[in-house]
Amino acid sequence: MRAMYLAFAAIAVIAVGAWYGLNEAGFSSAERSSGDAVRLD
Repeated sequence: MRAMYLAFAAIAVIAVGAWYGLNEAGFSSAERSSGDAVRLD
């Protein structure tokens, strides 16, 4: 049971870290799918 809780905690830490890291690196879906020639209203 302890190993399962530790695995859940590790998954949460990795997910939050990846979310912050990718947003800071500019890999959000809005930045990847739109360019200068795309007009978004």
